[in-house]
Amino acid sequence: MLAVGSEAPDFLVNDHNGNRVTLKDFRGKKVILWFYPKADTPGCTMEGQGFRDDFEKIQGKNTVILGVSLDNEKDNKAFAEKFNFPYPLLCDVGREIALAYHAIESKNDGYANRITYVIDEEGKIAEAIDQVDTKSHSSDLCSRL
Repeated sequence: MLAVGSEAPDFLVNDHNGNRVTLKDFRGKKVILWFYPKADTPGCTMEGQGFRDDFEKIQGKNTVILGVSLDNEKDNKAFAEKFNFPYPLLCDVGREIALAYHAIESKNDGYANRITYVIDEEGKIAEAIDQVDTKSHSSDLCSRL
């Protein structure tokens, strides 16, 4: 995991709608960057639904939610639409984000580890979470923002 207080690595990647997303776009806001192994699988769905259900509360705390997986746009788009996710799912098919944030160990890894970072308004790591309860992760984070 990246150290709390260190600079969060920037990235440029497509989201599930084909929009280009970079971390710099969100300066001045907190960012929840949650990595999940695979679109439309039980744990990832539960975690994603938690962020969906807490979306307005989290937004009200000057915070954006970015989901990240190694899935392609088509699979992430289907996942987002199936469960009405109102936040971007980043498609890290090149594995650059997952490598930079230590969600994978090599470009050959098939799935990202289930980890989350909270990035502060200046682009520094505020929290690094490597143990996630998919049922309560969003509400746990929301209570600490």
